Amino acid sequence: MSDSHVDERFTPLSVDADLTIEVAGTQADVRSIGERVFVMFPSLLGAVQAFRRLPGGSEKRLSELLSRTDLTVEFRVRDRTVAVSGAGARPGLLSELLGVETVEIRVSGIAGAVRRGVAAAIEAI
Repeated sequence: MSDSHVDERFTPLSVDADLTIEVAGTQADVRSIGERVFVMFPSLLGAVQAFRRLPGGSEKRLSELLSRTDLTVEFRVRDRTVAVSGAGARPGLLSELLGVETVEIRVSGIAGAVRRGVAAAIEAI
């Protein structure tokens, strides 16, 4: 594929979704609001396991497709956005260090998800 094809944009898409998927033994709910899709994992560990099961380079291909169709996917854990891919993503140095150059990693979202997970564990005890 030449560089000129990579820059081609598709018709912007709008997604209407309300479903549950299973990746690496972890269920995730998928919801959408027009051009923004939310993939919601119950735990940070489940989200990490799901991402590790993806074939190498698939996050880059997904990000390119999402960007070309003006879609954004937010990966959430315990109502906190931990990563963003596609048109609305703003990857930085942490993304490069983690080897996911096209995915925005949100440290504050990860910290919030961890806090909420610890609070839920304490409450359960």
